[in-house]
Amino acid sequence: MLTVAFPAQAFETNCYVLAPGAGQECVVVDPGVGVEQRLEEVLATHRLRPAAVLLTHGHVDHVWAVTPVCGADTAAYIHSADRYRLRDPLAGTHPALIAMLEQQFGRKATWAEPATVVEIGDRTRLTLAGLEFEVRHAPGHTEGSVLFGTTEVPDGVRADVEVDRTTLSGDVLFAGSIGRTDLPGGDHAAMQRSLRDVVLPLADTTLVLPGHGPATTMARERGSNPYLQHLPA
Repeated sequence: MLTVAFPAQAFETNCYVLAPGAGQECVVVDPGVGVEQRLEEVLATHRLRPAAVLLTHGHVDHVWAVTPVCGADTAAYIHSADRYRLRDPLAGTHPALIAMLEQQFGRKATWAEPATVVEIGDRTRLTLAGLEFEVRHAPGHTEGSVLFGTTEVPDGVRADVEVDRTTLSGDVLFAGSIGRTDLPGGDHAAMQRSLRDVVLPLADTTLVLPGHGPATTMARERGSNPYLQHLPA
């Protein structure tokens, strides 16, 4: 699987581009703040055409560029519990953060919903751009946070680590940490359940591509991530 990852210009949110190979359709995951130019370069370099935009949740740092990336013809996929956030994610964002972004980019922050939004739920199976994904609902960071799992692995990864599948974990699981639960929509108890019931059952051979920070594996996280230790039964 052709996989390109790069950070957004604010909050270091990872944007991912996934495709069966060059010259084909692709899926864009979590287009954050200021990714448009870099994304255009990636698409041009690999001759890719976006078929869908997948959103791991609806916080503004993960959806900022979803509407320009989708354009008129590409659908955005988001869990139904976070669907309301796409109506205006700026409304739930601290004014100081909006002011910081406006100063950084030199223009007023505005919002328009994507033309087409597809609501997804737990265990939804998606076939997009020749790739298959299974959605796992994992609330806690937000009400509608999800993992996107696929049996594909980024090209070249198997030579470095023993993995045979990939999960895009958004802000549920990071290398050595987990997503915050003190932001709007956060729920500590729900996060604990998601970690126990959704994250821990993932195979050790799962490559984890998180919403922020470096990639990791479930084997590594199971053995060293303190937030996965001593979860309530």
